[in-house]
Amino acid sequence: MGLFSKIKAGLQKTKQSISDSVTSLINSFTKIDEELFEELEELLVMSDIGVKTSVEICDALRAKIKEKGVTDPKEIKLMMKDIITQMLGEDDCLHLDTKPSVILVIGVNGVGKTTSIGKLAHNLKAQNKSVILGAADTFRAAAIDQLGIWADRAGVPMVRSVEGTDPASVVFDTITSAKAKGADVIICDTAGRLHNKKNLMDELAKINRVIKRELPESSVETLLVLDAATGQNAVNQAREFKNVTDITGIVLTKLDGTAKGGIVVAIHNELSIPVKYIGVGEGIDDLQPFNALEFADGIFDSEE
Repeated sequence: MGLFSKIKAGLQKTKQSISDSVTSLINSFTKIDEELFEELEELLVMSDIGVKTSVEICDALRAKIKEKGVTDPKEIKLMMKDIITQMLGEDDCLHLDTKPSVILVIGVNGVGKTTSIGKLAHNLKAQNKSVILGAADTFRAAAIDQLGIWADRAGVPMVRSVEGTDPASVVFDTITSAKAKGADVIICDTAGRLHNKKNLMDELAKINRVIKRELPESSVETLLVLDAATGQNAVNQAREFKNVTDITGIVLTKLDGTAKGGIVVAIHNELSIPVKYIGVGEGIDDLQPFNALEFADGIFDSEE
């Protein structure tokens, strides 16, 4: 299955939630009026695009319809696709410009953080980059063991310590090992506990101090992993983490199993955080770089 085919297949439930519902709605109207806009706005909110973003989409749609003098409701769908594509903006890939570069990965338990790290390591290795993992989420022994399993699957080395070790010391050891091995990319699994934001903030600040001291010129990405199936709760998580640390991108997992993919638009529009990767399956190669046009095509089927 090709890359776009995978993304399209992974977005089927979201397509049904948004595109198919929009089609049913506009087919029930013979003219464009305020009642149509009210129902459309409600539909978008129910599709996990969020109130603020749904209102903005409908406002942009009103302006475009007025500007072009459109009267046929059937023309709305393609216009919506263009608006959402523009809202998502230009794609923002990982910035790994130094050797080594560092990727810090955060996210609460259960969102697919460890799995995403393994898949990302596999993805980068397929690009002929040498990768080393650091098990710096030392709060749970299970997290360390699980990352070890994914390191084996991806065929990359991992630096680990025992449960309860200072996470920053694991990051230091990982950097030391990366320097010795001449690794291209360091990926560190870091804490994701939001119940005590002060501790989380202190922990991430300490990790960042170690990176700046040991690799002062290195490119650093901080990726937040979110579970698409949690809908608006994922948007709230992103907002909370953004208050604690600088996030350079989102990894949105489990898109293939949910109809709530509309949160991609809400996250980008409301928080100005780019979605850099999406998970569209359980296979090791099913973590795909996010592409706004492919995403919009996957939701608003271009064959329709």
